[in-house]
Amino acid sequence: MTQLLSGEYECKLDPKGRLVLPAKVKGNLPEASGNQLVLVRGFEPCLVLYPRAAWRIIHEKVMALDEFNEEYRQFQRNFFRGMTEVELDSIGRFMLPGTMRRYAGIEKEAIIVGLGNRCEIWDPTRYDDFLIKDQPTFSKLAQKFLTLDPTAANPLAA
Repeated sequence: MTQLLSGEYECKLDPKGRLVLPAKVKGNLPEASGNQLVLVRGFEPCLVLYPRAAWRIIHEKVMALDEFNEEYRQFQRNFFRGMTEVELDSIGRFMLPGTMRRYAGIEKEAIIVGLGNRCEIWDPTRYDDFLIKDQPTFSKLAQKFLTLDPTAANPLAA
């Protein structure tokens, strides 16, 4: 059975810029990932944390893009910049590099949001700004996306 990363967790960074991965998130990481995770900049102003197996699938798809196409190269360059491997220590902490914290605006507190194959790490204020506050809009999106073939809504799925 596939374990999914889910939930929303409020966390504090320690003075060295480390974040403790919540026990429920850590417990749902695939065993094959061990303590190795991949941290990248998100498309929104957040960070995205992937188990190695999930990252490998995305990495292969992005690397399969034609390097002789300028648009693909620009995407690859921006997608991979700042990508870093992080390792959980014995108590489940990992370092958020300064450049990544500045990108996401994360200072002392963070929200970790499990999204199935990955987690997003947000500054609490920015996270709140990106949430849908209008329930009718959220309902319409749910109807739109949940009545579609899931592979049609996700061009990376195949």
